Amino acid sequence: MTRKNNYDELLALIIDGIENVKGENITIMDLRHIDSRSADYYIICDGNSNTQVNAIAGSIQRTVSKQTSDKPWHVEGTELSNWVLMDYVNVVVHIFQKETREFYNLEDLWGDAEITTIKTDQTIN
Repeated sequence: MTRKNNYDELLALIIDGIENVKGENITIMDLRHIDSRSADYYIICDGNSNTQVNAIAGSIQRTVSKQTSDKPWHVEGTELSNWVLMDYVNVVVHIFQKETREFYNLEDLWGDAEITTIKTDQTIN
C-alpha cells in the first residue's frame, strides 16, 4: 500500500476496528519523512486488560479483512497481550496495556514523527 488513498482507507479501517471494542488513546504517527523508519505509519492505542488488547487485535483484523481482504503480514504478542503488534507492512499497529505503553513510550522514541491524536468515536478526515 503506497498510494495516499490506500493509506487513508487502511488507517480509517484500523481506527474503526479499535473503536468497535472501545480501544483508547488512539494515536497515528506519520513516519514517512524519517529516514530510519520501519514503516510509514504507526497506529498506537491501549486497552485496559489482556482480554481487551486481544479483542482490539481481533476487531482490527476482522474490520480490515472484511473491507479489503488484507490480512496482517505478521502479528505477535497475543500470548501475553501486554503489547500486540500487527504489521500491515507499511502500517504497523501497536496495541498496549496502559502500563506497557507508558513504559515503552513510542511517541517520545519517534519524537520526529507527525502525531495525530484521534478522539474516541472520531473518524479521520
